[in-house]
Amino acid sequence: MTDRLRAVTDLHVATARELAGLHDYDGQIQDLSVEGVRAGLAAIETAGKSGKLADAHDEAQLAAAERSTAVEFGELQMHRRNPLYHQANLDLTGYEREYAPQPERDQARLRHLALWPEAVDIAVRTLDQVPAPVAASTVGAARGLVADLDASRSETEAKAVEAHARLIAHLQKVAEEGPQETALGGPALARLLSTSEAVDLDLDDLSKRADAERIRLQEMLTEAVGRLLPGTPVPEAVHRLLTDHPDPDGVIAEATAQTAEVLAWTREHDFAPTDAECFVRPSPPPYRWSVASLSPVAAYEPISPSFYNITPPDVEWPADEQAEWLSMFSRTTLPAITIHEVAPGHFSHFLSMQQLTSDVRKSLHSEAFIEGWAHYCEEMALEEGFRDGDAHYAAGVAIEGLVRVTRLAMAIALHTGAATVEEAAAEFTKHAYLQGPAALSEARRGTFDPTYGRYTWGKLEILRLREKARQAWGAEFSLPRFHRELLALGSPPLGLMSDVLADA
Repeated sequence: MTDRLRAVTDLHVATARELAGLHDYDGQIQDLSVEGVRAGLAAIETAGKSGKLADAHDEAQLAAAERSTAVEFGELQMHRRNPLYHQANLDLTGYEREYAPQPERDQARLRHLALWPEAVDIAVRTLDQVPAPVAASTVGAARGLVADLDASRSETEAKAVEAHARLIAHLQKVAEEGPQETALGGPALARLLSTSEAVDLDLDDLSKRADAERIRLQEMLTEAVGRLLPGTPVPEAVHRLLTDHPDPDGVIAEATAQTAEVLAWTREHDFAPTDAECFVRPSPPPYRWSVASLSPVAAYEPISPSFYNITPPDVEWPADEQAEWLSMFSRTTLPAITIHEVAPGHFSHFLSMQQLTSDVRKSLHSEAFIEGWAHYCEEMALEEGFRDGDAHYAAGVAIEGLVRVTRLAMAIALHTGAATVEEAAAEFTKHAYLQGPAALSEARRGTFDPTYGRYTWGKLEILRLREKARQAWGAEFSLPRFHRELLALGSPPLGLMSDVLADA
C-alpha cells in the first residue's frame, strides 16, 4: 500500500477495518481529536507529494478520496458534529467475522476495548458542535455499544462500561441543551456530496431529478396495486399490503428463505457473484438505527460468512408502534430489501471486491455507489423477471424506491433549511407511506446522515451509465458484462464510473 493510500485510510480507520478488511487496524482506535485529525490531514498533504499512481483510474479515485477527506474532516469538521464517527470508533461487532482464528480476534477485541476510555475522552472533548436533534437521534445506537459487555467480568470491561456511561451522559446533555439547528447549509452539503463522488453537483438539478423519479415510482406503484387490489385508493391499498407481515420472530425466518431464493436467482442469471455463505440474524445493537443492513466479508479477508442484519421492533414499544415498524418487513417489501442487502446487492458486491488486485479499489469506497448499486438491483430484478413480474414485488420495489427518493429530497430540504424534522416525517408519510415511528426515524436519520439521499442518486447514475454502455457496446452489451465491468472498479465515486466505457 502506498503512503498516499495509507494516509487516507488512517483517517477512516473504522471503515478501512470493517469494509476493506484492513486488519492491521485491529485493536486500534482512531485519534478523532481536533489535533489528531489535523495531523492526519497534514499527513495526507505530505504523502500527496510522492507522485501519481500508474493506473489512471486508481489515481483519479485516490485523488478524489484525498480531496473529499479534506472537505469532510477539514472544511466541514464532521467529526465534531456527528457522534457516529466516534461510535464507529468504539464498535466491536466486526471481530465476530471469521477472518482470523477466534483467539486472535478475541485478543484484538480486548485491545480495542482497553482503548475505550481514551476514545470516549476524545469523543466528549471533540463533539462540541453537535445539534441537539442529532444527539437525540444517535444516543440510542450509542447505548447499544455495550450490549455484550459485563463490568463484572474484568477490569477492562468495567473501565469500558464506565467510559461508555460518560459518552451517553454527554450525548444526553447535548440532546437537552445543544443547538436546535441541524442544517449544514446548501453550499456545505453540495461540497460534501460533490467531493465524495468526484462530480460538480447542482443541488437544484438533483432535486428536480428526485421529483421526476418520485412521479415515475408513484405511477409504477399505482399500476401494481391496481393489479392487486382493483378500485382501491393507493394509500389504502399500500396500508393493506404493508399490514401483511410476519411477527417479530417470523421476520428472520422469512428473510432466511428469501436469502436462499435471491442467491439462486442471481446465480442462475450470472448477474453477480454468490459463492459464499450469508446468514440472517437480528441486528447487533450498534446497527439498530437501520432497519436492515449487511455485515459483509471484506476485500482483504479470506472468504467467510456475511450477515444480513434485520432490526425487529423494540419489545418495549406499544403494540401499535411495533406493528407500524413491522410494516417495513411486509411480504410486499421484504423481498426487495433482501435483493438489496444480499444478491445481487451488497453481499454480491462485496464478494466481487474479493477478486480485485488494486489496493485503491479494495480500500476506498463510495457510499453512493455501494447503496446505489444495491438499490439499482431491486428494480433491475423486476425488469429481468424476478418472481415472474409478480405485482407484489413490483409494488414493493416502488414502495422502497419512494422511501429512498424521499430521503434524497429530504436530505436536501433538511440541510438547506427548507424543512424541519417534523415536516420531513410528514413527507415520508405522504410520499413513502411510512407511519409513526418509522416516518420519524427516517426523518431523524437525515439530521445525522446528510448524504442518505445517496441511494437514489447512485441508482440514477448507474442507470444513466447503463444506457451509455448499451449504446457504446451495441450487440456486445449484456447485463452480466455491464455488471462485471462496473464491479471491477470496486466502489468507485459516481463521477468515475464511466471509466467502464474507456475501451469501448
